[in-house]
Amino acid sequence: MNTPSSRLQSLWDDSKAAAMSEPEKLLYRSNLLGSDKRITNYGGGNTSAKVIQPDPLTGEEAEILWVKGSGGDVGSIKMDGFATLYMDKLRALKGKYRGVEFEDEMVGYLPHCTFNLNPRAASIDTPLHAYVPRKHVDHMHPDAIIAIAASKNSRELTAEIFGDDIGWLPWKKPGYELGLWLEKFCLENPDAKGVVLESHGLFTWDDDAKACYELTLEIINKAIGFFEEKTAGVPAFGGPVHESLPAEARREVAARLMPAIRGMVSGQQHMVGNFDDSDAVLEFVNAANMRPLAALGTSCPDHFLRTKICPLVVDFDPAQNNIDAVLEGLPAQVAAYRDGYAAYYDRCKHDDSPALRDPNAVVYLVPGVGMITFAKDRATARISSEFYVNAINVMRGASAVSEYCGLPEQEAFDIEYWLLEEAKLQRMPKSKSLAGRVALVTGGAGGIGAATAARYLSEGACVMLADIDETALAATYDSLTATFGKDVVRTVQMNVTDEVAVQAAYAYTSVEFGGVDILVSNAGIASSAPVEETSLDLWNKNMSILSTGYFLVSREAFKVMRTQGIGGSVVFVASKNGLAASPNASAYCTAKASEIHLARCLALEGAEVGIRVNVVNPDAVLRGSKIWEGEWLTQRASTYGTDKEGLEEMYRNRSMLKRNVLPEDIAEAAYFFASEQSAKSTGNIINVDAGNVQAFTR
Repeated sequence: MNTPSSRLQSLWDDSKAAAMSEPEKLLYRSNLLGSDKRITNYGGGNTSAKVIQPDPLTGEEAEILWVKGSGGDVGSIKMDGFATLYMDKLRALKGKYRGVEFEDEMVGYLPHCTFNLNPRAASIDTPLHAYVPRKHVDHMHPDAIIAIAASKNSRELTAEIFGDDIGWLPWKKPGYELGLWLEKFCLENPDAKGVVLESHGLFTWDDDAKACYELTLEIINKAIGFFEEKTAGVPAFGGPVHESLPAEARREVAARLMPAIRGMVSGQQHMVGNFDDSDAVLEFVNAANMRPLAALGTSCPDHFLRTKICPLVVDFDPAQNNIDAVLEGLPAQVAAYRDGYAAYYDRCKHDDSPALRDPNAVVYLVPGVGMITFAKDRATARISSEFYVNAINVMRGASAVSEYCGLPEQEAFDIEYWLLEEAKLQRMPKSKSLAGRVALVTGGAGGIGAATAARYLSEGACVMLADIDETALAATYDSLTATFGKDVVRTVQMNVTDEVAVQAAYAYTSVEFGGVDILVSNAGIASSAPVEETSLDLWNKNMSILSTGYFLVSREAFKVMRTQGIGGSVVFVASKNGLAASPNASAYCTAKASEIHLARCLALEGAEVGIRVNVVNPDAVLRGSKIWEGEWLTQRASTYGTDKEGLEEMYRNRSMLKRNVLPEDIAEAAYFFASEQSAKSTGNIINVDAGNVQAFTR
C-alpha cells in the first residue's frame, strides 16, 4: 500500500542508532523531529529521555532527565543543548510547591536539581517531561494537531480521531501545574499513548526512543489524514474574494510597501523584513474570512510569541492595484494598530507586568500580494513568517471542521508579558552595532567589497552584494554565508551604468530585507594611458562606471532612504587619485575626483533627512582587488619602471608610513562611516593610503 505524500515518513536508521547511547538517541530523535515543519516549528516543542547514569561523586547509578534546554531548537540542537537533572530531586520539588499562584517560583529551584554541573538552563517545560512516568517523551507543535487543539470542540475531535489512545487536557499556561496535570492524567490513564493540550500541542511517550519517535509520527499522520478527508473539496477560509497579482507584480508592490512600513516601525530599533507569497499565504490573504480569522490571533503560545496578538491587514485591493492610496493611508493604519496594541496592554496588564514593548505589528497581510513580517533581525523576521504560516494551517483545519479559537486575550497577554519570558529577554546578549541595518555594496565580489561586507556582517548587518561578475559574486556569497549564514546575505548581478538594473537591485533589496540603510559605492575599474593615447571610449568608460555609476546607485539609495525616513549612510570608495594627480591616468583620476565632489553635493542634500555621505580614499590596495588584474597592473608597473612583483613593494616604500594597505583597512574605514561612531560626520574624507602628502585634504 502506497503512503500518501502528505504523510510523514520514518527517517529512523537502525544501523545508525545501534551504537548510540540513550542521550545520543535522544539527540538523534530530536533532530529527526525538528527536520520537518509539519512536526514542529523552529524553536518549538521539546524532547526528553530518562537515563540511568553514574553519579559523578558517589559513582552510584542515578536516574537523570535529559530535556531540551531553554531557548533551544530540536532540529539543530547538539548534545550541549540539553539540560540534565536528577529525577529524585525533581520529584522532591513537589514538597516545595505552594500552589498555582506561586508556580513561577519553581523555576528557581530547577538549578538545584542539575546533574554534573551542566550549565544549560532548564526550560519551563521541564516538569511536563519529568512527571510523565515513561522514559521517552516528545512534545511537538504539529499544525494538524494544533488545528484540533484550537477548535471550539477540540475535546470531542480528539476523542473522535484518536479514541482512548490520546487524551485531552484543557488550556493551561505551561509550567509546574501543567506538569502535575500531565502526571495525574498518566496515572489515571496508564494505557494512553499521549495527550492533546488545548490551544497548545501534542505530548506522546514510550519507553523506547525509536518507538516514541514513530508514535509521534503515527499520531500526526492520523490527524493529517482526518483533515484531508474532512476538507476535500471544501473551499478554505470561505473561498477567495481576491485574485493574486502575477508574481512579478506582487514583488513590485512589496518593494514599495516594505521600505515605507520599515520606516514606520523602526522607531525603537532598525527592523529587517521578510516577504512570503507562498501558496498557503496567498490562499489566506485572498479569502473571504481572512479578516475575521486574523483578528482572532494565533492559538499556540509559540505562534503567539513570534507573531503578536494579531496581524495588520493592509488596505490593498489587488483588482484596483491602489498602491498609491495605500501608501498615503498607511501611516494612519500603523498608528491605529499601535493604539490598539497599547489599549490591549492597558486592559490586561498586572501591577508587576513588564513595561509596554514595541507596539508595532510583526505580521502584515496584503490581499493579492502576500505576507510581510518585520523583526529585529532577518532570521527572526523569517521565523515569524514561518510561524504565521503554521497559524494559517491551523486556522484552515480548525475552521473547516469546527470553529477556530484563538487564545483568550488575557491568556495571550499573560504569555506575552510573562515575567519568566521577560527574564529570558533580559538575558539576551546586547545587540551588535549594525543590528537591523541593511547594506548594499557595489563591487561586492572584489577584495574591498567582500572585506567591507564581512565587516558589516560581523556587526549584525544584512548585506546585498552587487557585482557585474556573476562567477566572482557566487564565490564571495559562498564564502560569506559559510561564516555568517544564508539569512543575512543576498546577491544581485548588476551593472552600475544600467539605470534599470540599478533600480531593480534596490527593489530586490527592499523585498529581501525591507529597505536600505547603508550604500557602499565601490564598483570600479582602472585604466592607465598617456593622455594622447587615451581614446574617447576609454575616457567614457571611466566616467560611466566611476562617475555616472556612483550617481545612479546613490540616487536610488536616496529614494529608498527618504521613503523610510530613518536616515542612512552613503560611503563612496574613491581613491587617493581623486585628490592627487598621477601620471598616465587622466581618465581614472578625473572620474575619481568627480566621485568626491558628488559625495560633497549629496552630503548637502541628505543632511536634512539624516542621510550622511562620506568618502574613503584608498591607495594601492593590490591584494584581492580586481582592478589590479590584467592590463592595469602591467601599465602601472611600466609607468613606475618596475615589474609586477615589485609594484606592491614600490607602493609600500612610497608611502609615508611604509606600510601595505589591505582590503580590511578600507573595510574598517567604511565601517566607521556606516556606524554610529561617525553619527556627526558627513561630507568628510578618510585617506587610507599609509600616508601620501599629495593627498592631504585641503
